[in-house]
Amino acid sequence: MGEDVSNLFAGLPPEGAPEEAFATLLAAPGARIERIVSRGQASPPGFWYDQAEDEWVAVLVGAATLRFADAPEPRHLTPGDHVLIRAHRRHRVEATADPTIWLAVHLARR
Repeated sequence: MGEDVSNLFAGLPPEGAPEEAFATLLAAPGARIERIVSRGQASPPGFWYDQAEDEWVAVLVGAATLRFADAPEPRHLTPGDHVLIRAHRRHRVEATADPTIWLAVHLARR
């Protein structure tokens, strides 16, 4: 019996979709892998993520601008760029291209 095969680029939300699309690809104790599709979205003004788990993100398609509260300059990410966001490191997405496809791995802290 073979394994089910899926494609990271299948079933994308339509151009100009009002919300980012999150799809869990794999969940296991202590870890979750998800695909995020951004269609020009950004974090709301004044909003900062402050997550209880580490998150490793990679841009597969598109581009994004990521800002950390403790860094003077934003980080511009293009395909192939990846970054580890440690738990409780405040960050926000300032801009994304339409489309931007991210691969995110969430890791529970022990």
